[in-house]
Amino acid sequence: MDLELSDEQRLISDTARQFADEWIAPRVREFDREQRFDRELAQKLGEIGYLGATVAEEYGGRGLDYVSYALVLEQVERASSAARTVVSVQTSLVAGSIERWGSEEQKREWLPKLCSGEAFGCFGLTEPDTGSDAANLRTRATKTDSGWKIDGQKMWISLGNESAVALVFAQADPEAKHRGLACFLVPTDTPGFSSQEIHNKLGLRSSDTASLAFDGMEVPDSALMGEPGEGFKIAMSALDNGRYSVAAGCVGICTGCVEASVAYATEREQFGVPLARFQLVQAMIAEMIVKRDAARLLVFRAGLLKDAGKPNTTETSIAKLYATESASECADAAIQVHGGAGYVDDHPVERYLRDARVTRLYEGTSQIQKLIIGRAATGVDAILPYAPEAAQ
Repeated sequence: MDLELSDEQRLISDTARQFADEWIAPRVREFDREQRFDRELAQKLGEIGYLGATVAEEYGGRGLDYVSYALVLEQVERASSAARTVVSVQTSLVAGSIERWGSEEQKREWLPKLCSGEAFGCFGLTEPDTGSDAANLRTRATKTDSGWKIDGQKMWISLGNESAVALVFAQADPEAKHRGLACFLVPTDTPGFSSQEIHNKLGLRSSDTASLAFDGMEVPDSALMGEPGEGFKIAMSALDNGRYSVAAGCVGICTGCVEASVAYATEREQFGVPLARFQLVQAMIAEMIVKRDAARLLVFRAGLLKDAGKPNTTETSIAKLYATESASECADAAIQVHGGAGYVDDHPVERYLRDARVTRLYEGTSQIQKLIIGRAATGVDAILPYAPEAAQ
C-alpha cells in the first residue's frame, strides 16, 4: 500500500486548506450562533468544485479519486462540519447515486446542476420510525396508470429545505420487504411534496435539516431510478460512500482539535509556564494525534479500495466507526486542554464536540458499523436476526 501522496493530491489538500481558512472559518461562528444555513458558502463549494467532486467530468464533476476526496473533506470539516455535510450529501449520497444508478436522461438533467451548486439535492431514506431498519420503510409507492403515487414521511434529511431534487425511497411491494424498495428522483416542486425545518439541534446548527412529507405525490415512470426493487441496493451503495465521507470529515475534526490544542497549550500560561510544559497536557495532545493519524490511515485504506474498484464495505465501516468515535474523544480532550475557555464558542473546540456527536448516529450508528464488521468476521448476520431470510 503506497501511502505517499502525489504532488496533485498535496496541491488539492493545500488548496482546500487555504479555502477553508479564508472562506469557511471566518463565517462559522456567526451562522452557528444564528442556526442559519449559509447558502452563499454552499454555492461557493460548488464553484470551487467540491460538490460532485468524484463525479465524472463529462457530467460536470471533477473526477477526483477517493483519497483526494477525503483530503478535501478533512480540510472542509476542520473549519465547519455544516459545510462538510453539504459536500457529503451532494456528492456521496445524491450525485454519486445518480451517476451510478440513474438513466442517461437523469444524469444529464441533474448532475451538472448539482456539481456546480446551481441546485442542491437531498437523500430521503430515514423516517420518523425507521432509522437503521431501512428495509421496513412506511413510505409507500403505489403504481398508477400514469406512474406512481407516493405517500409518507421522512425525517432528519440534510438539505431537505434547500433542495431542488430529492432521492425518495419508498416501499413498492411490502410483501417483498427490502426487495420491494424503490428509489425515485423527485423535483421538490412536485405537488404533494413539502418540507419543514428542524430547529434547536445540539450540533450542525448551521446545517439545513428537514422533515419531508409526501401527500398523494404523483410522479411519472421516468422518476424511477434503477428498477423497482433496486431501492435497497441503491441506498446501501450510497451509504457506503456516505460513511466514507463522514469518516474523512471526522479526521478533520481530529485535526482541528490537535491544532487548536497545540496553539492554546503553547500560548496559555499557568504557574508561570506554558500549559505545554505539563506532562499530562502533552499526553492528551499525543493521544489526539494518534487517533487522528490512525483514523486518516483507515480512511485512506478504504479510499484506495474504492479507487481500485474492490469491495470495501467492511473497511469503510471500520473507518467510519473509528473516525467518528475518535472525533468525539478528541473534541472532549481538546476542551479539557482549553479548560473553561473551551466551554464557550470563543474557541472552536466546543463546536467540534457538538458537531462530532451526530456522526456516531447518521449514515449508520456506531452499533450498526460493529454489526457490519462482525458479520464480515463471523459470516453470521446479526443485523436482521429475526428476518426469515436470515435463518435460511
